[in-house]
Amino acid sequence: MGGSPLRAVRIVWKRELIRFARNRLRIITSLVQPVLFLFVLGTGLSGIVVSSAHFNFRTFMFPGVIAMTILFTSIFSAISIVWDREFGFLREMLVAPVSRWSLVLGKALGGATVATIQGAIMLVLAGAVGVPYRPLLLLTMLGEMGLTAFALTSFGVLVASRIAQVESFQMVTQFIVLPMFFLSGAVFPTGDLPTWLKVLTRFDPLSYAVDPLRRAVFEYVSVPAPLARILGAGITWGSYRLPTLLEVGLVALAAVSLLGVAIWQFSRTD
Repeated sequence: MGGSPLRAVRIVWKRELIRFARNRLRIITSLVQPVLFLFVLGTGLSGIVVSSAHFNFRTFMFPGVIAMTILFTSIFSAISIVWDREFGFLREMLVAPVSRWSLVLGKALGGATVATIQGAIMLVLAGAVGVPYRPLLLLTMLGEMGLTAFALTSFGVLVASRIAQVESFQMVTQFIVLPMFFLSGAVFPTGDLPTWLKVLTRFDPLSYAVDPLRRAVFEYVSVPAPLARILGAGITWGSYRLPTLLEVGLVALAAVSLLGVAIWQFSRTD
């Protein structure tokens, strides 16, 4: 793996894509849970939440389910670091004549690419839940998905950098991932929550990724005004509703910060 740092980034990134392409079962099974959430849970909640309005609640859930796909794929893509540590391959990578930051960046970019591809596959189902196949909408969502995937993969790499066993990694990530998902507003609106729960959603970084995706969708679908105030309330700090660019900027800041800490952690790895 000797050579320039950019070459090392490309090799590690390509390794992640090859792993993903060769594991077709992983591609299929990782889509089962999002599809169940969207069509089973979404259909069940639709009759309760919007039973009196002409609106498909699965349209509301669609951005959240995409975020869930990216979340689980991004975080668990970092599990390969733990596998590599157990089987000794990670040590070989760390002693290679390349900068360690290039290895971390390549891993983060590879995991983010895989997660974005998984999310893009879910976009195929957009029409089934009332989301139009508008090129600008799809491109906007792909861009936001890619940024979110990079932030979450960087977080997964950071967690994996100090964990030696696969079982421990799975336990830690489950402890973190499920609260992140349910507090993000992926499956229910956060505007009218109790104060203590609303505060928790504001501290959840995934909330700032779900809301831009939902805003992009709501610009292209018709939502009854009473429901729009509830389902499209967005993220607020007090009485201030955060604009999309600020939310995206916060996700980008989190991505850079998490990547920096992950690089620092790997620099300390023996």
